[in-house]
Formats: sequence, structure tokens, C-alpha cells
Amino acid sequence: MRILHLSWLAFFFTFFVWFNHAPLMASIRADLGLTDAQVKTLLILNVTLTIPARIVIGMLVDAFGPRRMYALLLLVSSFLCFGFALADDFVHLALMRFLLGFVGAGFVIGIRIISEWFPARQLGVAEGIYGGWGNFGSAAAALSLPSLALLFGGDDGWRYAVLATGVLTLVYALVYLLSVRDTPRGSTYFKPRRNGAMEVSSPGDLLLYLVMNLPLYGALALLTWKLGPDQVGLLGAAGCDMIYLGLVAMYGFQSFRILQVNREVFHGPVPEIHRYRFRQVAVLDLAYLVTFGSELAVVSMLPRFFHDTFGLSQTAAGLVASGFAFMNLVARPGGGIISDRFGRKRSLLILLTGLAAGYLLMATIDSRWPVLLAMAASMLCSFFVQSGEGAVFALVPLIKRRLTGQIAGMTGAYGNIGAVVFLTVLSFVSPHYFFLTIALAAAVTILAVALFLEEPAGQMAEVLPDGSVELIDVT
Repeated sequence: MRILHLSWLAFFFTFFVWFNHAPLMASIRADLGLTDAQVKTLLILNVTLTIPARIVIGMLVDAFGPRRMYALLLLVSSFLCFGFALADDFVHLALMRFLLGFVGAGFVIGIRIISEWFPARQLGVAEGIYGGWGNFGSAAAALSLPSLALLFGGDDGWRYAVLATGVLTLVYALVYLLSVRDTPRGSTYFKPRRNGAMEVSSPGDLLLYLVMNLPLYGALALLTWKLGPDQVGLLGAAGCDMIYLGLVAMYGFQSFRILQVNREVFHGPVPEIHRYRFRQVAVLDLAYLVTFGSELAVVSMLPRFFHDTFGLSQTAAGLVASGFAFMNLVARPGGGIISDRFGRKRSLLILLTGLAAGYLLMATIDSRWPVLLAMAASMLCSFFVQSGEGAVFALVPLIKRRLTGQIAGMTGAYGNIGAVVFLTVLSFVSPHYFFLTIALAAAVTILAVALFLEEPAGQMAEVLPDGSVELIDVT
């Protein structure tokens, strides 16, 4: 339990830092004279690096352990905070905001360490508490940082508030390093047999792995387009073309590494002890795209939706919309509990069905609804969204222990892909069709879960350093 609480606090600090700019944006804009286009650019840059960072951090945590990686990530993030607080022009500010997207990968680290300390029968609720309570860091930033900036006072109040988040994160990096173990005493921390890409078990799985990597680069290309001359205008046409070519080259290099790491699948069957079905990972990727991806997108647009629909003030609209994010404290652990008690696949199917129904309900909200009823509908939908997130990560650690960080990294990255895709859809359609799009994506995901996801059963095997085999319960 101590490891759980220390780890969700680490995740809390990553989200506290990741979103420390949002509640202070009005002060930042006034101090540096930013335009609306520059503000929108900062919001885009804040999530751009998170997609590849989650993949990379997933590999590193499997190779070097969560204790050192969490401490290192918090340490690096604290100095990036200092850089953001000291920025005196838009270019410096934008660079620091882009690099701070790296901290969004912290979530992946805790998924691995929680799976090392809790048995399968308690894993869902433990991962749910970790994710739900840690996610509250963004809300804590929104609640506390404006008051802190006001307390410091002056035009530089926002700078001191951001600096304070960096100092807290720096201190906690040391606390985490000195207070946590990767595994219980006497347990083995299993590492991948090869580094550089996820291991798979068959040529079919290898092909699916290569296909599932394409949306990661597609999302980055989409973000580049949004920053290009046709949208925000931060990048010129030549700069966008260079980034597109770079993304193609990166995908080619990653594909080469994947083939290198998994070349044995072409030389005969992989030993049974090392096998798992990669389609389990692919289905969970889609489920997290719909759950966490829709949460990020809806949290971004809901205050404006309530403002435009009901004519509320910005403060009142923000308060009404906050109920959607507030559900994280109970809904995500709730999804883990449901998954632990009623089965992983069945629970995910039920929660995704509730999510689809919730978004269909939200698509019917208009000015004729009572405001409180609209708020209740959004919170009901939010329960299924965030419970679904808990159910997804109740499954992730039960696929292959030594690859948990990489699987969590890929699944987490798909959550960010979902946010990019859904927000792009919103830029072209009304909120009504935006909610319907999410519901349709959920329906496709429900079908994939029903057809291709397998309930974890029995035990998974890992090889100890002395060559003996350890069996880990997954039921």
C-alpha cells in the first residue's frame, strides 16, 4: 500500500506539472503579449511529445526499472518547469511547453510498478486508484495555481507559481528514489530479452505490430498539419515537409528495429513459454483510444459547449463542466473493482457499452435541457468513460509481465492519439456530431473486444536468471 500511495503521488506531480500552464494562461498571455493563435499553439505543443515519449519510456522502464525512471522523469521535468517559468518570449515558451509533453509519459511507469506489488485479484482496483488519483493532479493545478500566483502578486506571479511546481517535483524525485523498491523483497524484476522494440510471437503478430505503429506517426503528422500554414501558421510549408519526411524516416527505422528484435519468428515457432497474443494489445489500444482519448477531448471542449449552449458565464460553464473530470477520483478505481470482481472482458464490454450510450445521450443536449440535467448526463457518461480506462489497465499488466511497460506505453499513446483525432473532428463538425463520432468509435471497439479480446486465465510464465521458470497468476 505504501508503494501504491507513493506511486500515485508521483503520477499526481507529473500531471500537476504537465497542466500547470492551463489555469495561468490568461496571465501568461497578458505578460508576454501572446496572440490567440500562439495560445492555441501552446495547447497543441503540450500534448505533441507525449505520444512518442510514452513508447520510449515504456521501453526504458522495462529495461531499467520504475524506481529509477520515475525519479529521473520527475527530475528532468522540474528543470523544464524552471525553463518555462523563465521564458521571456514566445519561442522560448513554446520550446519548453513542447518538451514538457515528455512528463505525460509518467503514467506508464506506475503501471509496471503496481503490477509488481499487487496480485491479479487486486490489480484492477490498485491500478485504478493509481490512475484516478494521479490524474487529479491537473484539477489540483487548476484549483491551486491561480491563487498561488495571486499570492506572489505582480506580473511575475505566474512565474513563481510555475517555479513552485518545479521545486515540489524536484523534491519528490528524491523522495521517490529513496522510498521505493521495484519489487517486493525476494521477487525478480523480469526484463525483455531484447531491447529496442516489443517482442512478438508470430509473423502475423509482427505484421499487426507494424500496422498498429502507423497511427502513432499519423497523429504526429496531423499535429504538424495543425501547426502548419493552413491552420495555426507556426510552421511554414518547408518546415512541415521536413517533419513529414522525418516521420517517414522514423517509422522506417522503427520498423527495421522491430524486424531485428523479432527475426526469430521467421526461423520457426517461438517457444511456448515466451508466447502471447499481440491482438490483446491491439484491442486494448483501441479501447484506450475511445476512453482516455475521448476524455481528453471532451474536457477540452466541454466548458465552451456549456457556455455556448446555455449562455453561461465562463466561470459557471467551467464549474458545470468540471464534474466530468472530477469523476476520475471514484470512477477509475470503480472500473478496476468491477473488472476484478466480474471478469476483465465482460466488464470492459459493459463499460464501453455504457460509454457509447452516454455519448449518444450527450449528443441530444441542447438549450431546452435544464442545466443541472445536462451536467448530470455528462457526469453519467464520464463514469463509464473513466471506469473503462480503469478496466483497460486492469488488463494491461496481465498480458506479458516483462513487457508491461512497453504495452502500457503503446496503450497510453493511443489515448493521446484518440484526443488528437476527436479534437480534429470537432474542428470540422458541431458538438452534436462530435459526440456521435465518439459513440460510433465506441461501437467499433465493442465489436473488436467481443471478437478478439481473450479473458486472462491461468498463469503466465517468465524465466528467472538461473534458467528456472516462475509462474505468475493472471486469474
